[in-house]
Amino acid sequence: MGNFIGKSVKRKEDVRFLTGKGRYTDDIKLPGMTHAAFVRSPYAHAKILNIDTSAALRAEGVVAIFTGSDECGNYGVPCGWQVNFKNGETMREPQQPLLAKGKVRYVGEAVAIVIAETLEQARDAAELVEVDYEELPAVTNPKEAMQDGAPLVHDQWPDNRAFDWCIGNDRAEVEKALASAHHVTELEYVNQRLAPNAIEPRSYIADYNVAEDKWTLYTSTQNPHLIRLLLCAFALGIPEHKVRVVSYDVGGGFGSKIFHYTQEALLTWVTKQIGRPVKWTADRSEAFLTDAHGRDHVVKAKMGFDKEGKIVALLADEYCAMGAYLSTFAPAIPTYLHGTLFQGLYTTPLIHLDVTAPFTHTVPVDAYRGAGRPEATYLLERLIETGAKEMGMDPADIRFKNFIPAFDGVNQPGYQTQVALQYDSGNYAPVLKRALEMVDYENFRKEQAEARKQGKLLGIGISTYIEACGIAPSAVVGALGARAGLYEVGEVRVQPTGKVSIYTGSHAHGQGHETTFAQIVADKLGISIEDVEIIHGDSEQSAFGMGTYGSRSLAVGGSAIVKSIEKVLEKGAKIAAHKLEAAVEDLEYADGKWTVKGTDKSISFGDVALTAYVPHDYPEGVEPGLDFSSFYDPVNFTYPFGAHIAVVEVCPDTGKVTLKRFVTCDDVGNVINPMIVDGQVHGGVVQGIGQALLEGVVYDENGQMVSGSYMDYAMPRADDVPMIETDRTVTPCPHNPLGVKGAGEAGTIGATPAVVNAVVDALWHLGVRDIAMPLTPARVWAAMQGKS
Repeated sequence: MGNFIGKSVKRKEDVRFLTGKGRYTDDIKLPGMTHAAFVRSPYAHAKILNIDTSAALRAEGVVAIFTGSDECGNYGVPCGWQVNFKNGETMREPQQPLLAKGKVRYVGEAVAIVIAETLEQARDAAELVEVDYEELPAVTNPKEAMQDGAPLVHDQWPDNRAFDWCIGNDRAEVEKALASAHHVTELEYVNQRLAPNAIEPRSYIADYNVAEDKWTLYTSTQNPHLIRLLLCAFALGIPEHKVRVVSYDVGGGFGSKIFHYTQEALLTWVTKQIGRPVKWTADRSEAFLTDAHGRDHVVKAKMGFDKEGKIVALLADEYCAMGAYLSTFAPAIPTYLHGTLFQGLYTTPLIHLDVTAPFTHTVPVDAYRGAGRPEATYLLERLIETGAKEMGMDPADIRFKNFIPAFDGVNQPGYQTQVALQYDSGNYAPVLKRALEMVDYENFRKEQAEARKQGKLLGIGISTYIEACGIAPSAVVGALGARAGLYEVGEVRVQPTGKVSIYTGSHAHGQGHETTFAQIVADKLGISIEDVEIIHGDSEQSAFGMGTYGSRSLAVGGSAIVKSIEKVLEKGAKIAAHKLEAAVEDLEYADGKWTVKGTDKSISFGDVALTAYVPHDYPEGVEPGLDFSSFYDPVNFTYPFGAHIAVVEVCPDTGKVTLKRFVTCDDVGNVINPMIVDGQVHGGVVQGIGQALLEGVVYDENGQMVSGSYMDYAMPRADDVPMIETDRTVTPCPHNPLGVKGAGEAGTIGATPAVVNAVVDALWHLGVRDIAMPLTPARVWAAMQGKS
């Protein structure tokens, strides 16, 4: 109908960002607003013996101080996903208190909140709070946390296990296949902990209106409706209709702003106690200490091959840190968002994953861009790449040999994996073929050999991946332990003038929803994109939606909008038929108007909209108005896939890795806005490169974070990354009305193993088989000297 889907329309939302007119939580100033500062534990594990607030209460500007001994100490934030033990035992679920009470369990855990007239006064007074601690031993490594005699994070349980879990075929059957395999590749490694580092730190303002007995929480969240649900029903026991949650512009999230943090509930409690609004915005040090981290897996894995290079079995044992408490989605990350991707793109007939999830004396771990799928892809792609080299096979050829044959999910059924999921559609060989063409793979191998003669160390690394996103049906995830539905809502409100307002439960924090959703609406209705506005981020404006994470917005939120558009067009056709004195079945809709087939009689969308709201000449039995809401609950995940290739040069004298080229060919189904998809891929690739080469949260043996600032935690800069070369194939999703799959996490999933594979490829002839991430110059140099 329209001409917007598939076009690189410039982002509508960028006007306000580029002109400084964005509305971020920290920009908001309310009358009478106070400011909060926290007193945080300097210890990873300690008893709280006493908290003396007397001097702080006398400080200038102080309004109030609260500790865990106050009423707020009786409240805590819940976990949103339950994963039980293999033996059926209930997951161990300690309440995460709003303020620590009796004990602290990670460095940075809050023990008191100070409220003052200004932020400076609150911070100054917080330094006057005296806390007596008795320091206790701590454990930060998830594997060490499960050893006998390890310090307990929670004394009420005999060990630190939050739960254990497994998926796949019978372990004994997998071990038998490995024992008889022609070749077995083994790797032991750490998928290191990462800090999310969104450009906008977390920020919250809570405001209680005594006249209405109602709260408003302004929050930098990806998920306003879910925050309201968790805050009201599970944390504080406030009726939901008494709380409005508002999340305007959000400066990045990468998963870290999905979760319900203690500060949201605590400030909501505090504002009623003091009768004034209260605001807290994290500084960068607090963000490092308190934002939920990602990854942190200790892994031992084996992949068996027959003599032709076909994979016969895969076995993995993992220790996956939960941190001191269970964050909102934490149990799902190393289980249903990780183990269910162990099939990858390959026909592996036997798979078994065993996960142990311990508590550690660290900040909680939860979803970070990719959330379980990057960890699965890293395991698969490092194993198959290493296996190929050990057997003297080409790393590209071995992948082609093992790819699942093409299927579209329509003429051929979906592909049933060994790890629960059924892939919807896939055609995997073309993405790798295209990526190899882009990088000129055969010629590169010749150049690499010549370069080695001259002492230059060039390497090329391949990664092929699949991910599951646009999280699956509510009934399915409910059976897997999710404590919320995973549908989305979309309301299409046609104004009397024919302009269209869209209310979505999805939330934008950099993805370009206001443009992409507007393109869909303009295309389907045949109207101008300027005539469409997208409204999100306010729990009082749209019906209950589930926010943005897991690359779900277009596949789930966009599909809900399409359902409502269909309802608008169906009702509009009835009005048009009445005005044109024709039967509905005799009409066709195109270019923003209904036309009687075979004639020049037509009526525009705008005229029908006006008639709907000024129903003087109107079909009998049809209600006025043109406004519809729809909920879309997906029937399956969507399964994007792709191939990423990295080309590196390693300095033989220093070990410094220079990324020379990075090539991607992704398949995200139908594409609404190619420019936005390219941008998403670019951002994801850079984050994946960051993990491979630069980033890593480090705790010392006492649980102190030694990488808690940009002096010690390195992130990619522009000069670390070459121009990213992108291309796509298109395999439509067969089960949503747009045929789309997720794109936001693809780069992060595919990039990391591609870079590590490239570095190992450059050094393979020197005897290097693996290097611990991040591949810093010191680590690479040590590996070259045979010292790692």
